[in-house]
Amino acid sequence: MRKRWFVSLVNRAVAFVLFAIVLSAVAVAVVSSLVSRAELEAQASEQVETIADLVAGDLDTRLAQRRNMLAHVAEGFAMEESVLTARARVLIRREIALQHLFDGIYLFDTSGDVIAEYPEQYQQVGLNVSERQYFQQTSNQLTPVISEPYVSNYQDQPAIMVTSPIFDHRQRFIGVLGGAVLLAGDNFMKEISGVRIGKTGYIGIATRNGVTLAHGRTGETMTPLRLENPVLRDAMGGFEGTLRTSNQEGTDTIMSIRQMSQVPWFVAAVWPEREAYAPVSRLTDSFVLVLLIVILVAAPLALVVFRRLMAPLDKLGLQISERHLGIRTEPVDVAGGSEIRQVAETFNTVMEERDEVMASLAEREAFFRSLTQSAPIGIIQTDVLGRIEFVNPAFERIVGIDANDLLHTPLIEKVYEQDRASAVDDWRGALNNNAVFLGRFRLKTRNDQQLVWADVMTAVFGTEERTLGTITVVRDITHELEIEAELAEEQERADSILGVLQEGVLMLDVDGVIRYANAAACGFLGLPEGCEQANFFERVEIESENHRWEPDDYLRSADADSLYATMRNNRGRAFDVDLAMLHLHRGSDNHQLILVIRDDSERRREEERLSWEATHDSLTGLLNRRAFNSSLVKCLGDASKKTVSSVLMLIDLDHFKPVNDEGGHLMGDDLLGRLSDLLRASVRQSDTAARLGGDEFGIILPACGLQRAEELAETIRRGIESIRIEQDGKSFGVTASIGLTEMSKADYGPREVMARADDGTYAAKARGRNQVVTVPLPDQTRPL
Repeated sequence: MRKRWFVSLVNRAVAFVLFAIVLSAVAVAVVSSLVSRAELEAQASEQVETIADLVAGDLDTRLAQRRNMLAHVAEGFAMEESVLTARARVLIRREIALQHLFDGIYLFDTSGDVIAEYPEQYQQVGLNVSERQYFQQTSNQLTPVISEPYVSNYQDQPAIMVTSPIFDHRQRFIGVLGGAVLLAGDNFMKEISGVRIGKTGYIGIATRNGVTLAHGRTGETMTPLRLENPVLRDAMGGFEGTLRTSNQEGTDTIMSIRQMSQVPWFVAAVWPEREAYAPVSRLTDSFVLVLLIVILVAAPLALVVFRRLMAPLDKLGLQISERHLGIRTEPVDVAGGSEIRQVAETFNTVMEERDEVMASLAEREAFFRSLTQSAPIGIIQTDVLGRIEFVNPAFERIVGIDANDLLHTPLIEKVYEQDRASAVDDWRGALNNNAVFLGRFRLKTRNDQQLVWADVMTAVFGTEERTLGTITVVRDITHELEIEAELAEEQERADSILGVLQEGVLMLDVDGVIRYANAAACGFLGLPEGCEQANFFERVEIESENHRWEPDDYLRSADADSLYATMRNNRGRAFDVDLAMLHLHRGSDNHQLILVIRDDSERRREEERLSWEATHDSLTGLLNRRAFNSSLVKCLGDASKKTVSSVLMLIDLDHFKPVNDEGGHLMGDDLLGRLSDLLRASVRQSDTAARLGGDEFGIILPACGLQRAEELAETIRRGIESIRIEQDGKSFGVTASIGLTEMSKADYGPREVMARADDGTYAAKARGRNQVVTVPLPDQTRPL
């Protein structure tokens, strides 16, 4: 029965329509779903990324605001340490601005004891926080600090501390001002963690050490990150970006990570995919419902329509019969379905083909005439003897001669006499070989007043039996050649300018082959005779910031205005250079790299000289006080890693003023110079010797041990005592009072160590000068 139903063309048409509707609907549904999902994914990723950016920026701003406000208030506490201690509570209560910014405000003395707090209900006064990391960092670095999260002493609540050092009027460290922010408190952290993305999306904040600060979904604080998620592991390493991942319940999510600039934290914005892509699912359900309705309406409608379409078949049979009997002279009507049209079109084929052939011939003739008349290039038709039979207006304009004057004249006569012989030979050779002639020569114009340069192309046309003539196409290139000459002149001028530049200029292709180089560039490459076609990547090595550049580094790097590097050619010569790079046509087959190389040796030598003068004493050549303090801070930081204790030695000269007063400052300078030579000869290469000012010197002895330091100090003392300078029959010299002390883990900064060593020099002077005094560590400390 199904087979018999499909015999009818009407039934087949209905089935085809339904199939086409279903197929089109499915195709549209699939494409729409894919496109909609892609657009939703892009929008969702952009939305999550924007929220992460906003949250990270807002959190950075709030932390920076609190740190800056705290530092500003600490600057206003510049007073004597005793006054600060006495007025601590009044000062804290007076800072209303800080009270609005922090959950708790604390004032610590130099020992780490809390001397004042607000609000006082926390009852932290008297508590010692010297072991807290934020206090150690602030007192050692003497700069504002935003701490790592920690568990506070108040009800074990998680918090962060923002601190700033306090200095007296002489810039001595007298205490620390701190502001606490409770991570679970009613503050900006709660506001930020409460941000929602859609209905179920949330915000998370964590440190790069793997500690959760805020979790918008679970409310967790101070818990370790669940590192099963690779995106969170990458975020701890500094990753930023937006990726698809899964949370701890296995829900597919879109996660955007943004690193913070004020603290080593990162913000994670998370949005479940099922919510982000929910509109696509709703659209698919609606589409299926609409499709069912369309099918139910289209099936009966198509059946009615196709039955009407087949009705003209009876009429067509009558018209064919009448045409066959000669009753009808016009073509039969072409109407109805494809079957009916096929019968009608077959019947009318002969007459229609004849009409089409005639119309086609007329159209081709009109097309050829229109083409030649409106073409911008000259077109000439000649017979087999080369005589002109047709020219278009464009050729008339090129040679300035009317078409009537050109007809029946040899085309070769329009070629300039000096170019004619070679043109005829090439022309004849191409035509004899049945090939297309391509040439460039000059054409004569009216009355031979001027010449026109032309590109010429000639081809033979005809039948298989014989040749009928040629078709020639002429293009006026006079203006193009003038432009080429001007460009060549400009190129020559540019080459002259680049040739006298001191900077090297090169143009490379993606393989490193030099396409252009001026003389200075070839000098840098060690090829003074010329370096074009040489391979730049093989001829030189360039290092910048301890990184040797590979060919891919040049091609992937961004444009650079000034890159300080060291360049070494394969002849072994090295240059300190300032390198500029510019990419041309990046990403195309014509990708090229422009390099400008400037010799930077003189500037770097000047930079090294200024750096040396900033860290050394100009008279003795030893380090100055600033560099000495930096070395001492570094030694204190590294001392805990060493098994042997480090020692600080301070040297104060005795009776140096009489040398200056009686012998003059030149003699004093000479004496200090000899003393600096003695110190340099006495210490190890790893030791640090410095002139701290006037007649005071200091030596840092890392991992030296106290016994060896005392032996070295005695050697230096004897060496100083033996220095004598003769002038006008008088002998001048000095002795030294030397103080020694070991470095301890209790030394949070250079101030404690310097104070002990300074006590040693005072004790040596009190005992009669010219002595070495060792100041022991306090009982509660031990050497590092």
